[in-house]
Amino acid sequence: MAADTGSSSLQLPCVFSPKSRQYLALCAQDGRLRIWNTDSKTLHQEYVPSAHLSATCICIAWGPCRTVKDGPQRKKRKSEAGQAAEKADLLAMGTAAGSVLIYSTAKGALHCTLDGGHSGGVNCVQWHPEDSLLYSASDDTNIIEWDLQTGKARSKWKADRAAVTSLCVSPDGKLLLSAGLIIKMWDLDTKEVYRKFTGHSTAVTTLRFATTRPPDSNGLYFLSGAAHDRLLSVWQVREDGKDKNSVVSFTLTDEPLHVDLVASNSKEEAVRLAVVCKDGQLHLFEHFLNGPCKKPLSPSCTVQMSDTKDSPVPIPLLAAALGAGMQTVLLSYGNHLQPVMEKVEINTAERHVCLTRDVQTSLSLSIETAVSKVKTPVVNAKGRVLVPGLPGHQAPVKGSLQGSEKRKKDTDTKEMSIAERLREIDLSTVSTDKGALKGTASLQTDNFAVLLVQGLESSDTNILNKVFQTRKEIVIKKTVARLPIPAVLPLVEEITKRLQGHPFTAVLMVRWLKAVLMHHTSYLASLPDLVTQLGVLYHMIESRVKMFHKLTKLHGKLYLLMTQVATSDSSNTVTDVDHTAKLVYEEESSDDDEASGDEGLPGDNDDSDNWEEEEEEEEEPAAMAMAMEEDADENGPDRKTDSKANGEEDMERGNESEEE
Repeated sequence: MAADTGSSSLQLPCVFSPKSRQYLALCAQDGRLRIWNTDSKTLHQEYVPSAHLSATCICIAWGPCRTVKDGPQRKKRKSEAGQAAEKADLLAMGTAAGSVLIYSTAKGALHCTLDGGHSGGVNCVQWHPEDSLLYSASDDTNIIEWDLQTGKARSKWKADRAAVTSLCVSPDGKLLLSAGLIIKMWDLDTKEVYRKFTGHSTAVTTLRFATTRPPDSNGLYFLSGAAHDRLLSVWQVREDGKDKNSVVSFTLTDEPLHVDLVASNSKEEAVRLAVVCKDGQLHLFEHFLNGPCKKPLSPSCTVQMSDTKDSPVPIPLLAAALGAGMQTVLLSYGNHLQPVMEKVEINTAERHVCLTRDVQTSLSLSIETAVSKVKTPVVNAKGRVLVPGLPGHQAPVKGSLQGSEKRKKDTDTKEMSIAERLREIDLSTVSTDKGALKGTASLQTDNFAVLLVQGLESSDTNILNKVFQTRKEIVIKKTVARLPIPAVLPLVEEITKRLQGHPFTAVLMVRWLKAVLMHHTSYLASLPDLVTQLGVLYHMIESRVKMFHKLTKLHGKLYLLMTQVATSDSSNTVTDVDHTAKLVYEEESSDDDEASGDEGLPGDNDDSDNWEEEEEEEEEPAAMAMAMEEDADENGPDRKTDSKANGEEDMERGNESEEE
C-alpha cells in the first residue's frame, strides 16, 4: 500500500533531528513546516512560509547540533558551565522556486533566506559537518556552496548535464557526492571530480556514506537508491580506481523514501540500516562491508503496521530512526498532517513483524499555546465593520455636518433593530432625508454582481432585466467572475429560460453564457448531476445548430439568386447614345491640291513634291508584293509567256508616255 496519497506522488520530506532524535520535521500537503516533539508527542512549532502554495518545500535537512542561547537565563555556576547541551537548531528547506529557507527552532522564526542562486527547484540540501556551510542541488544542473555567516554563495559549479537530484557530504567534510543519473564524487577543496559511478537507469534519490574511513584505504563505502528501483546499491571507493560496479545490493519491496544508518568505523563493525519504502514498510539490514558480495542481501527483518479493525488496513510508515541497540527503533507513522511517533522494541529474530495500532486513540494532539499566533482583534464599540460583497453594505455618505452629528447621537443612544432596517431597504424609493444627499438610493445598486445575486434569489424580473441589458463585454466578464459559486447554477438556469424566448434576448444571453463557461467550467464539471442540469440547454443549442446549417444553405441560394437578378437587370438597361463626336478632323483646302496631279509644273512646292515622292515609295512595295503573289500562283511555261506579254505592255506604256 502506498505510504500516503500525497507522499506517493510528491514524496513529502520527513526527517528526524540528529543525535538526540528529539524533533521530527515534516512538510505536509498544505506546504506548512511542522516540528513535532518526539518525547512529548506534541506539535512543538509550526511555520507557514510566505509562498507555501506557489513555492512548496521539496527537501529538508537538519543542521549539525550546536549550543543555543534560548534567551535571558540566570547565571550558571562554574560546575554547570561545561554542561551546556547541544541541540538541533537550524533547519534548511529547499523550495520549488529555487530559494533555500533556513529556519531556527530556537527562535521559532525564519533565520535567513538564501535566494538568487538557483533558477530551478532545489532538489536536495546538505550541511557541512563542521563549518557553517550548506550545499544545495537544483534542476538547473548546478551545485551552490552557501556561507551562512554572510548569507551569500561562496562558489557555484555545474555538476551534471541533467538535474542534480541528490547530495551527501562525507563525515570528514572533504568529499561531496552528487547524483543525477551519474554519481560523481567531488573534492571540496578544488571542486573537481574525484570519481564517477554509473549503474542507475533512473534519477538517484538517496545518497549516504556508510563508512567513516579515508578514501585511500579501500575502506570508503557509500550507498545509493534511485527512483522506481527496488535496490539499494553499495559502492566501494577503491584506490586503484577499479570501482565501476556496485559491490553489494540490498533488496527492497519498493522505492526507498527514508534511509537511516549507523555508519561503520572499522572492518569489524557492521553497518546498520533502516529503510522506509514507498509502500509503507520498514526493512532492517545489518552487514559487514568487506569487499564485494555477489548475492543481493535480503532484509534481516521487515516491519509492517495495521489497524485493529476486523478487516485490517495497513498503516503507512513515514520515517524511522535507529536507537542505541539494534532492536530499538523510533517510528513515525500515519498521516503527514497528524503523525504518530512511537519508540518500539522489535524482535529482529523474526523475519516479518506486524504491529497493530489504533491510530485514533494513540493520536493525541495537544498544541502548545505558544505555537498559536492568531490574535483576536480589539474592536472599538464605536467602530463599524463593513463587509464587502454583501447587499446593502456601503460606505457612509458624507452629508452636512448637522446631519452627521445627529446620526452620531442617534447611533450612540439607540441602535436600529433588524426589522427596522429591513423596512427602510427599498429599491424603488429614494431617501430624501436631511442627513442623506438627494437622489442617492438607500441600497447600493452600482455593483452588478450584487444585483444579479439579489435578482436570482428573489426571482425579480426587473432587476434581472436591468442586469442582462448590458452589452459591454468587460462588465459581463467582471460580473460573472465576481459571482459566488452557489449563484452559478441558478444563473445558468435563468440564461436557459431566456435563450428560449425572443431572438433579441437570446443574442444578449449568448454573451452571458459564454462568460459563465469561461469562468466557471471547473465548477460545473464537478457537479454530479450535470447532465440533468444542463440537458435543456444542450438540446436547445443542438437544435438551433442544426437549423443554422439549413439557414446558411438558404442564405447562400438567395444570395446567388439576388446577384444573378442584379446582373441581368444591369445588362438589359440600354443607355442613350451620345451623338456628340469624340474626335473631329478637318482637311485644309488650297489651290495646291488641284495642281498636285501635274508632275512637270514649275510652280510645285517642295511640300507637294515630298508628298508625291512618299506616295511613290508607298506604292512600289505594294506593286512588288502583288507581283510576287502572281508569280507564286503561276507555273513555269506560263511565267515566260506572261513575262513577254508584260514586256510588250511595258513597251506600249513607255511609247504612250513619250508621245505625251
